[in-house]
Amino acid sequence: MEFSLCSLDSALPVEVTLDEDNGRYMIRKSDTSGEYFNSADELIQWVKANFTAEEFCDPKEYHGMIQKLTDYLVNPNF
Repeated sequence: MEFSLCSLDSALPVEVTLDEDNGRYMIRKSDTSGEYFNSADELIQWVKANFTAEEFCDPKEYHGMIQKLTDYLVNPNF
């Protein structure tokens, strides 16, 4: 699962990648730095703690991503 969200503070999007099959859990922030995680749970906790809807061009996209990530926590095999 990959998300690309338009950020208000950069021309480059924020990218969130949760790829269970290949063990890739990472975020590219708007300043092009990144965060890497060992599990989907760690990535999702970081996103919820460090991003807010107000940081993005379309807050609905952010809320949609949070909903899909939360659904993933409940059922990772969907």
